[in-house]
Amino acid sequence: MTKRFADAVSTDGAGPDAPRRVLVTGAAGALGRATLTLLARLGVPATGLDLYDPGGLPADRVVTGDAGDAAAVRDALDGVDAVIHLAAIPAPTLGTPEEVFCGNTRATFVVLEEAGRAGVRRAAVASSFSVLGLPWSPRVLRPAYVPVDEALPLQVEDPYGLSKQADEATSSMMARRHGMSVVALRFPLLGGPGDKLGKTAARYADDPGSGVKELWTYLDLRDAAHAAFLAVTRPVSGYHAVFVTAPDILAPQPTEELLDRFHPEVERRAPLPGRAVPIDLGRAERLLGFTAGHPYTRDHAVEESS
Repeated sequence: MTKRFADAVSTDGAGPDAPRRVLVTGAAGALGRATLTLLARLGVPATGLDLYDPGGLPADRVVTGDAGDAAAVRDALDGVDAVIHLAAIPAPTLGTPEEVFCGNTRATFVVLEEAGRAGVRRAAVASSFSVLGLPWSPRVLRPAYVPVDEALPLQVEDPYGLSKQADEATSSMMARRHGMSVVALRFPLLGGPGDKLGKTAARYADDPGSGVKELWTYLDLRDAAHAAFLAVTRPVSGYHAVFVTAPDILAPQPTEELLDRFHPEVERRAPLPGRAVPIDLGRAERLLGFTAGHPYTRDHAVEESS
């Protein structure tokens, strides 16, 4: 863990504006667990909601139920004043198109509607880099320009990406409907050095073309949890969609070399020196004060266990 990240985490939960209790949906998933672990470290009480309770979740209350079930969500919202909504089918290959789109969008609508009715005024929602349409398209799509920012036109062709586009629209509506602050966090590939990130980094090193659709982006789960916490604690009003990624790419090759090879016709609006991520992270820094603190390193020399 970098010192900057440690300093930020050590102070974020200490102020008078820290939530009294946070509901984390999708609590048994990898990001749900990482978020609950961070909340526990900061001394913030948490309720976890998931379809199944696997045991051992770092939450002082666990509710078993579907995030798309209004009764289960109302139960889980007891005493809650902030929501981190992570529950979703995370890929279009993990269900039928109807299950992926309808399940994801129903859950987001129900969680935010019930939270708004319960008086909750702070929410973070897991959106995805996939909202751009690039990762799951059957063909290679080109972003209109790089660095990609939140104004980039969307090119969705799959039910998962469409569900995230709908989730963002729902989040915007709920912010107006209930006077909430809702931050949709556009997460890239998430993982840790010993699991998905390591395997993907090795694949990108051998075959950099395999990362074209994702623009070689990634984020450590600990940083993703930190971004979610910032989204429900920083002084934010209204609705915002925000890209949150590591500042570098997961491939070992220089970014501009990869763009020359795989996206030569894409407009470049700013230099991308070294392995700089081709994403504009300015909004995350300005709005949330977020900078990733766990860069992936192939020898893990600077990695510390959390």
